[in-house]
Amino acid sequence: MRVLVVEDEAFMAEAIRDGLRLEAIAADIAGDGHAALELLSINDYDIAVLDRDIPGPSGDEIARSIVASGSGMPILMLTAADRLDDKASGFELGADDYLTKPFELQELVLRLRALDRRRSRNRPPVREIAGLRLDPFRREVYRDGRYIALTRKQFAVLEVLVSAEGGVISAEELLERAWDENADPFTNAVRITVSSLRKRLGEPWLIATVTGVGYRIEAPASGATAQKTAPLTPTEGSGRG
Repeated sequence: MRVLVVEDEAFMAEAIRDGLRLEAIAADIAGDGHAALELLSINDYDIAVLDRDIPGPSGDEIARSIVASGSGMPILMLTAADRLDDKASGFELGADDYLTKPFELQELVLRLRALDRRRSRNRPPVREIAGLRLDPFRREVYRDGRYIALTRKQFAVLEVLVSAEGGVISAEELLERAWDENADPFTNAVRITVSSLRKRLGEPWLIATVTGVGYRIEAPASGATAQKTAPLTPTEGSGRG
């Protein structure tokens, strides 16, 4: 999951970003309305976290812009104002959830996970495919009942692949959704992370490389097909995937 955090208090914004990273959630920061609009124009985010009182175009104006775009991006509003009429006005603008400052980071994480689940109404809280069981709330992964310990980035990549339900995800989309804006677009991070994730999940291999297209989760196969899904060697492929 990748979110945009619009917050003008630098210390709080950085604390939120760092805390979300620990939960395998990539986050970009915008310190004012102009920066927020620019980031929204060039990146695809799963959720926007908006402080209503920011310099430049306000959080309310950013919310109106997101709603007007028709993207359906969920909006979680942050504010120090806890009056009911303030919350009501935020929901009228298109907010999907509301969190009053100060708040516990874990509550923010839980609300973000819930909003992400609601984006696809048919998506169950715990996702299962090809013997994998991924619980985004507990950040746990099991394969055929066996717990698999993953790094935060491995979990983020696997979550994107599992959410595709067998569909192919390009390296570019993985970089977009599992890394933040500081990621080098020419890095080998995607290829390296997918390779290490594939090995961590163990044999028979579950992550297939679709040459020239991307990656997908598929049920274990045998023979030539199994060979196709073998882990990448250090010299296999080039660039980002």
